[in-house]
Amino acid sequence: MTAVLGLNHTSVSEFILIGFSPFPHLQLMFFLLFLLMYLFTLLGNLLILTTIWGERSLHTPMYLFLCALSISEILYTFAIVPRMLADLLSARRSIAFVACASQMHFSFTFGFTHSFLLTVMGYDRYVAICHPLRYNVLMSPRGCACLVAWSWAGGLAMGLVVTMAIFHLTFCGPNEVHHFFCHVPPLVKLACGSNVSTAALGVGLVCITALLGCCLLILLSYASIIATILRIPSAEGRHKAFSTCASHLTVVVVHYGFASVIYLKSKGPQSLEGDTLMGVTYTVLTPFLSPIIFSLRNKELKSAMKRTVLSRLLLQSSRRGWFHGRECGG
Repeated sequence: MTAVLGLNHTSVSEFILIGFSPFPHLQLMFFLLFLLMYLFTLLGNLLILTTIWGERSLHTPMYLFLCALSISEILYTFAIVPRMLADLLSARRSIAFVACASQMHFSFTFGFTHSFLLTVMGYDRYVAICHPLRYNVLMSPRGCACLVAWSWAGGLAMGLVVTMAIFHLTFCGPNEVHHFFCHVPPLVKLACGSNVSTAALGVGLVCITALLGCCLLILLSYASIIATILRIPSAEGRHKAFSTCASHLTVVVVHYGFASVIYLKSKGPQSLEGDTLMGVTYTVLTPFLSPIIFSLRNKELKSAMKRTVLSRLLLQSSRRGWFHGRECGG
């Protein structure tokens, strides 16, 4: 389908997401696997939000940032995964031009918000361990709210910059996107005109600069944290200090580990199917692992989750007992 859409001067009004169509015999298995992982991601993050909301002892900056991180993760996966699941069961995988632009915008917005929040959480751990006496001043409620707001504003700005740069290009040829969502590299391959390479280079530089900047700030935070922890005389004190960082550091390693595989891989000839499968790591696998890591590696949160789940189970059993008693008595 072709049409001219105003400012973009493009002849493409919709794209076809090729996705997992090269694997016809595996699509049902992919659907079931990704559906289970997506549901677990949603339930895990909702459990984290519910637990922190209900436990007054967890109303601290560290868990406020974790709440914001869980929300960004829910929204990021919601921007990509439901569409991918629907396409796995559909014969026609077309997506309108505007819908494709919206998906790219939201995926980049929430993806970069996630990276900025991880950086803020690293700063929070740096202040808590390296400057504990100034923690309440530096991480005041207003200061924490500003850090979260700036993270979301930064993510929104990145989403707008990337989406506007890509969708102001001219798309005049084939409209088959060799991916399961509207991602930059496969869309750039479909663009035509003299400014394509400039736009692609600009988007790449902006994204890599932002990600490397976040990574560098986190590395600097943990360099100071490790230096401070090593100066603690007792082994128990060192273990206690490091345990507060364990879950965040593990998520950072997973997040940037997969990101480095995707963005720093060789640019030589490679299969489009391989790119699609690699995309699963940062759209499905990383969000799936994040709530597991925070739930298992953070003892305080794990204990609070157990209390929350047990209290809900006890409440339900007491309600069932009350209704049963009413029926027997009535």
